[in-house]
Amino acid sequence: MSPMLKALERGDLAGVRELNLAGCGLAEFPRDIFGLAETLEVLDLSGNALTRLPDDLARLGKLRVLFCSGNRFEHLPPALGDCLSLSQVGFRRAGVREVPSESLPPQLRWLTLTDNEIEHLPAALGERHALQKVMLAGNRLTRLPDSLAGAPKLELLRFAANRFEALPGWLSDLPALAWLAWSGNPLDRSLAAPPAAPAVQWSHIQPGRLLGEGASGLVHEATWRDTSDAPARPVALKLFKGAMTSDGLPEREMAASLAAGDHVNLVGALGQVVGHPDGADGLVMPLLPAGWRVLAGPPSLESCSRDVYAPDLRLNLHVALRIAGGMAAAVAHLHDRGLNHGDLYAHNILWDGAEGASALSDFGGASFLPLDEAGLALQRLEVRAYGLLLGELLALCAAPPAALRALQAACVQPTPGARPLMTDVVAALGSNAATA
Repeated sequence: MSPMLKALERGDLAGVRELNLAGCGLAEFPRDIFGLAETLEVLDLSGNALTRLPDDLARLGKLRVLFCSGNRFEHLPPALGDCLSLSQVGFRRAGVREVPSESLPPQLRWLTLTDNEIEHLPAALGERHALQKVMLAGNRLTRLPDSLAGAPKLELLRFAANRFEALPGWLSDLPALAWLAWSGNPLDRSLAAPPAAPAVQWSHIQPGRLLGEGASGLVHEATWRDTSDAPARPVALKLFKGAMTSDGLPEREMAASLAAGDHVNLVGALGQVVGHPDGADGLVMPLLPAGWRVLAGPPSLESCSRDVYAPDLRLNLHVALRIAGGMAAAVAHLHDRGLNHGDLYAHNILWDGAEGASALSDFGGASFLPLDEAGLALQRLEVRAYGLLLGELLALCAAPPAALRALQAACVQPTPGARPLMTDVVAALGSNAATA
């Protein structure tokens, strides 16, 4: 028995707001949890063998966040719908096949149902008007409920690796939608003609120290020789885990990384690894200068869809404009190549920490845009993501110019069709930089 479970049974946890019982081998919901009903706000039951939750779960009147990923639920438990304070629900890779209407709590804000077996979602999902973030990659969906067309606060939507033959027509009209991923569905035009990739023989790579780990893989420092007698070149090496991520399939991330091409403000790919001894997929990528770091941390439980910046971070206007200009140029380049990044966030931006040199990374949420007016409409959704980022950068500056505030407002206005395209944003930023 885990120490935390023992402490719960002894009654030693009175007054706690958060309880982590992940990986404790639970087959039944511990009734002792109800002894924390006056204070418990966050409960993690992931990685157990649960098949149901108690019908009286609503006794946990202050419960805001519930994680039950990696369990054995066939249905999303109806008792969730009775929890009046519950706003975040996570059932990733939990065997879920059905989502009853009554299982959706009234204050639902963030729903994660990644990597399950769901074929249908109830209309009630779109009736949860606090809904801000929905993650559905890796299911069996062929459509989304039309009620989502009326979701006023929906900002992030992931439904990669499902069975969609077409995108819902109302997606491009959602006033708040900014981060969207749909790769790996039958509609994905990239499936028919994956981009040609320079092959990088594993024998020509010397892996080095681990630089970082993301949802889809591990990134190492490495050296690469194009040929056996060529000088060694410092690179980054990403080896994929091969599992479904919250954004979608690793192979679609590889395809997007390769299709992105070369740009000074992008961490794209130089080639695709072949001949790995364990058959692992991998990419060789440019190695950024030592000392570069992420611009912000990812969203927290409280911020939901907003990145978390260091509280002491301040930027002068020149540096903020350089970052903003680089990101606008990078996204305009991607749109021109038929790609939607899908995850345009400060936590995916690496920068030098001083002068504003920066690069956009992580193509896990990237999707290939349709080649018609629908593609332009989807680009304007990502313009909102850019506008939110620009607003965050300006908030780190003292007294930003009115012209920049007006540009930011244009990018985030609630009528998507009235937003500028990224090429227009690049031009506007160039004008502002010239007068800054």
